[in-house]
Amino acid sequence: MIKSNLEIKPNQGFGDIVFGTEMEPFVKQMGEPEEVENFDDDENLNTTLLHYWKSGISIFFVGLYTQILAGIELDNPDATLYGEKIIGKTEEEIIALMKKNGNSEFEADTEMGDKRLSFDVGMMDFFFRQGKLVYMNFGVLVDEEGNIEKV
Repeated sequence: MIKSNLEIKPNQGFGDIVFGTEMEPFVKQMGEPEEVENFDDDENLNTTLLHYWKSGISIFFVGLYTQILAGIELDNPDATLYGEKIIGKTEEEIIALMKKNGNSEFEADTEMGDKRLSFDVGMMDFFFRQGKLVYMNFGVLVDEEGNIEKV
């Protein structure tokens, strides 16, 4: 699936993967996922999650009528953010990287045993176990029509 560009682009996408892409062209470009999950418990949005376990990435498609790519979760050790590989970094290193790139405000919480740092920019959440980043997710807001909401 994902072979070369592993750059996280807040509010845009990941490498060649672009937020706002519909599911069918995405799968045609990237190949069939190893697992698919559907969540339709929200009356305003349906969510389909495509897992590409071997590539260390999961893709969220959201929308009531048209589902578009709205979120990405990854644990790929080669993924970069602002030019730096991030998986395995400490909380302090992630905070410093984000501050260096103009993102100093964040919230910290614990979720299912993982420490989470959440930044509004790019809706980025970083999850740590034993002080090291193990995975992160980021995305955009989508309205019920399947359009990216402008923030």
